[in-house]
Amino acid sequence: MRKRLIIFVLIFSTVVAVLVGTVVYLLMYQPNFSVSETKYIYVYEEKKDFTSLCEVLCDSAGCRQIQLFKWLAEIRDYPEKMKAGRYAIEPELNNQTLLNRLRIGQQSPVRLTFNNVRLIGDLAERLTEPLMIRGEQLLSCLENEKQCQALGFTQNTIATLFIPNTYEVYWTISAEKLLERMKREYAVFWNESRLKKASNLRLSPIEVSILASIVEEETAETDEYPIVAGLYLNRLYKGMLLQADPTLKYAIGDFTIRRILNIHKAIDSPYNTYLHKGLPPGPIRIPSIQCIDAVLNYTKHNYLYMCAKEDFSGRHNFAVTLSEHNRNADRYRAELNRRGIR
Repeated sequence: MRKRLIIFVLIFSTVVAVLVGTVVYLLMYQPNFSVSETKYIYVYEEKKDFTSLCEVLCDSAGCRQIQLFKWLAEIRDYPEKMKAGRYAIEPELNNQTLLNRLRIGQQSPVRLTFNNVRLIGDLAERLTEPLMIRGEQLLSCLENEKQCQALGFTQNTIATLFIPNTYEVYWTISAEKLLERMKREYAVFWNESRLKKASNLRLSPIEVSILASIVEEETAETDEYPIVAGLYLNRLYKGMLLQADPTLKYAIGDFTIRRILNIHKAIDSPYNTYLHKGLPPGPIRIPSIQCIDAVLNYTKHNYLYMCAKEDFSGRHNFAVTLSEHNRNADRYRAELNRRGIR
């Protein structure tokens, strides 16, 4: 009798252990998300709702058994501990792994890429498009003089803080933290070598970026960058007006202007380099790394003048003397007239 009891207990214990193990496996370790490639789900700070999350898991993350996920989530008190974030759902992910991420806020970073941006408002929108924060939140910081000064810039120069590249940040990053991150990247970019080159030009890093912004607007041909940079540096060192047409377009607020007229050159703006000597108070676009480095490694020459080529190739004729430049400009104006461009 005692022997039978022992056998029964052993069998019962084994069955219970198997059942418990099966339940644990089903709850925790059985793959429960059927997606062909990694998907991302978002938990919003202002709407941390467990029911909505479960709906998203079913609709967008291929959850096979949502009830199993719910049971394990309740066991682990997750509904009361939801954290905002962007979370990855890989093929055949299990409940346990996902809940671990969700409970500790282990987000999947966002790749933040920006380039070819002119205006600060456009920059704010571009940066925040893949993030939880809104463009107007970041723009509010960029237009706050005290916050700009705390970062070492002014409202006019804050755009030079941003070095176009690809960065990984968390979806939930705040506007203030994003600016702090950009400041760290700025410090990395402006290493000892670049700082020394800027010093040799007698320019600060901010001034280098302002000049680069003009150079990049002046020509779309990257091989002309160092030549144009050298031309403007020559004018700066001689105390000449830069007379850069792109700064007028920026002052007017219209980059589509194809012909600069005398009325444009008379516009009252600190960005009018036909009236004011030296660099404008801020950049007229967010210059690329390539163009910043082109300024730092400019081509040494004697050119003081430039004019778009009359073949409309986008390239330029460069000149040392005003008389030579006037001949180039006459050919270009004649072509403008022939094409009816006013």
